Parts: sequence; structure tokens; C-alpha cells
Amino acid sequence: MKKLLFFLPLIAFAVLGSVFFLQLGKDTQYMPSALIDKPLPNVALVDLHSNQIVTNDALPTGPYLINFWGTWCPACSVEHSYLMALADQDVSIVGIDYKDETSEAIKWLQERGDPYTHVLLDELGHFGVDMGVTGAPETFVVNSKGVVVYRHQGVVDDVVWQSMKVYFK
Repeated sequence: MKKLLFFLPLIAFAVLGSVFFLQLGKDTQYMPSALIDKPLPNVALVDLHSNQIVTNDALPTGPYLINFWGTWCPACSVEHSYLMALADQDVSIVGIDYKDETSEAIKWLQERGDPYTHVLLDELGHFGVDMGVTGAPETFVVNSKGVVVYRHQGVVDDVVWQSMKVYFK
């Protein structure tokens, strides 16, 4: 029994080393979404332009992106020009102005352009909670059946779009 106690630290080290080794190469930033392969939660948000409540029925029927953004978000500023380019390629993007001031959002879109088919206001972040959003920018792909099929946290750029568009069907 004393011999086993002598090797116990070595066994513990080997087990911990194996666990750490198995974690090498994994993306530590990736957080899977509980919504993947589930229908989009109920939407009932005010449209920035029409001031009308928009529900799921008014969202695009084909595949589209849902992009959470805010004028307070520096990364959203970086991402915006790429979203404009995607909109020019007829990619439908629903923008969720997340925890932002409406007047600032209007000013932002007037100055930089509006890539969104709808800009919905989520001033208190309740829809963001429903979507499991942890910050902005965050983008979801919703397929033509209304099912969330992909989530990306961070800036959407050409590299991200190449992996994201596989789910865009």
C-alpha cells in the first residue's frame, strides 16, 4: 500500500497531463449556442425605421443573418463595412441594435450606410438573452426553415463568411 501512495502523485500528474493534452488545439474562444438546430425564438421588437413591432412572420423567408450590433461597440464599427459588402451581394441581414440609444443608431446608419433588411431595437437586451448573446458583434445564421444553424461571436469578415456561408441555405 505504501508503494501505491509513493506513485500517487505520478499517476495524478499523468492524468492531468492527459486532460491538458486533449485540450490542445481546441478553440478556447468558441462557445456553442444552445439554439443551434432550434427554431428562432419569438421576435417582437420595434423596427427602427417604421416604429412598428416586427415579429417572426415579417422576417426574411430565405436564409438570413441576425447581427447584434451597437454604436458603443468598436468591433461593430470594424465589421460594418463588410456587412455592407454582404448586403450588396443580396445577403439578407437583420440587424439587432443591442442595448443602444436609438438616436445614435439612426446617426450611425445615416453616416455609414444601412446593410440591414430590418433594424430591430433591443434596448434592454431581452431578445439578446433569448438568443444567448454574450456581447456584440454576434451573428447567427437562420436557415430558410427559420432554424438557427450557426453562431459567430466577433467580427464577421471574409474569413468568417467563408465558413459561415456553408450554413447559409
